[in-house]
Parts: sequence; structure tokens; C-alpha cells
Amino acid sequence: MELVPFRIESFGKTHQGCVRSQNQDSLCTREESGLWAVADGMGGHEGGEWASARLVEKLDAVDLPADFEAACAALAEAIRAANAVILTEARRRERQMGSTIVLLLVQGQRYAIVWVGDSRAYRLRNGTLEQLSRDHSQVQEMVDRGLLSAEDAINHPMGHILSRAVGVRDEVQIDTVTGEVQPGDVFLLCSDGLHGYVEEKDIARLLARATPERASEALVDLTLANGAPDNVTVVAVWASEPTMLSLSDR
Repeated sequence: MELVPFRIESFGKTHQGCVRSQNQDSLCTREESGLWAVADGMGGHEGGEWASARLVEKLDAVDLPADFEAACAALAEAIRAANAVILTEARRRERQMGSTIVLLLVQGQRYAIVWVGDSRAYRLRNGTLEQLSRDHSQVQEMVDRGLLSAEDAINHPMGHILSRAVGVRDEVQIDTVTGEVQPGDVFLLCSDGLHGYVEEKDIARLLARATPERASEALVDLTLANGAPDNVTVVAVWASEPTMLSLSDR
């Protein structure tokens, strides 16, 4: 018999919110490949929706290598390819458009978070919620430089202004963090339509629900109850305890 590292379960949900007439968010759920992503478009319905969809299409099309580092490199290259496509279309339309991206890759016992912009990745481990990504926003840069406290950054009027996005410059800077998955870890990818309107204590509480579907539904429902002025997208990923499988089960 062979020890399978984790049993992965996931669920994604997106909603246009209570105010917006269109949804500019897109999501990727390739559970069989260990890849999930959330993209939040900007540039109005025609621009933002188009940009986030093109970005997710590039990720959906990646043939992921078995080697972890090579897979991370392939995903970064897909983001760069999407950057070029979106930027070309933006120039053709003579309007700015783009998208954030945050993705989770799980291969074996390793994970990678790759992101551009302010869509976030969280991990709930042993009851503690940790933000794994770091916003690419002007407000976060002010916090990093000591010009603004973390408390004052919450609900700051400039919080929506990004310092990085996919499709706005010739070169896109991509950040990556990696680590090891532990049994019981819960990962959350979300657009700022969630983390801008739901407190982290509530995110942690709802992520502890019994299934990814229940948690995702509850997170979106709470956002809607709080007014949801923006589109909201969540992807929850569970790494359950390992199980024993015989070779005949494979």
C-alpha cells in the first residue's frame, strides 16, 4: 500500500455583488492538477471581464510539469503571456484594462502561492488564519515604508489603487511564496470583494466549516449581507488527512 499525501477537496464561487451589474472576476479550479486561481478584472465590464477571462484561459491551458519548480515557472510564464495579450488589446482599444491574479499550486506535499495585485491567499492552520500573499497596492507600500499603520490601512480611501496588475505595463512583476502542506490546512483565494468587506476573524470562523462548499457559500453570503459593493469571488481548498490506498486503487 502507498501513503497518499493528502485528499484534496475544493470549491469556488463567484457573485457580481449587490451593486455591480456585471461580474469582472474569473476563477480557475483544476483540482485534478492541483491548481486554483482567482482573477479580478479592472477597466469596466468590457475591459475588466475580458482581461480576467483571458488570464484564466492562459492558466487553464498550462500543461503543468511534474517537477514543482518547473510547474511554478510555467505558471509565471502563462501570466507573462496573458500580460502581453491584455496590454496589446488595451492599446488597440485605447483604454486601460487589466487584472489581478492569485493562484495556488499544490504538488505532493508542496504548495506555491503566485500573485500580482491585491487578490489574496490565506491559510487556516490549527485555527490560525495567515495571509500568505501581500497586497500590491499603494496603501500596502505606505505601510511597508512606515508612512501608515496597519490599523489605519484598513478601509483606507486609497485602498483600491494598485501598484501592480497584469496587463498595464510591458513587464509584470510576479511574487511567489512556497511552503509545505500539512494535513488539515485550509487555503482560501479571494478577490478584494471579500477581504475588503469581511473581517479576518469571520473569514477564519467560516473557513472552519465542514466542507469547502459550505465555507465558500457562507463567505459569499456574509459578503452579500454586508452590502457587497464589489464583485466577490472565493476558492476554498481543503487538504485532508492522508489515506492509505492500495496500488489496485490507483
